[in-house]
Amino acid sequence: MKNAKQLSLYAAITLWAIIIGGVVYSHIVYFPPYLSHLPESNNLITGEYGLKEENFWMLIHPLTILTTIITLILNWKLKARRKFILITVSIYALAIIATGIYFVPELMAFADSNNNTSVKPSEWFQQGQTWQHLSWIRGFFMYIGFVMLLIALTKDKSEDAKP
Repeated sequence: MKNAKQLSLYAAITLWAIIIGGVVYSHIVYFPPYLSHLPESNNLITGEYGLKEENFWMLIHPLTILTTIITLILNWKLKARRKFILITVSIYALAIIATGIYFVPELMAFADSNNNTSVKPSEWFQQGQTWQHLSWIRGFFMYIGFVMLLIALTKDKSEDAKP
């Protein structure tokens, strides 16, 4: 069982690292040109050869959620690990809620910017900049969740036995 606990934690850490890498890549390479020139830059996602970034996120999030929950279940009896994994789960839950309430609807509005003539390009630019700044904050919290998993990895059964 100890191997399963360790392996699940390694798997969760790996998937979280992939998410963090995706966040950094998106915010350095993808979002600046896309969100800086709406609606013209909308071709980056809606054009014939548009990027389909959602394919990555729709694959990685369910795998990460499942693996993180399995990791929590398998490590539940290890109090020293449990609190760090619970922090990670809490951060992820808040990030997913924020994503569903704000980030995805805004991205959908950006994707539909060609059809929305009531919003000026300067307003799209401002919305895009706000979205990016808030998304960096969300990414920072995700990074904290990742660090919590790394800290959990340093905790073992012997620490739970201490008085």
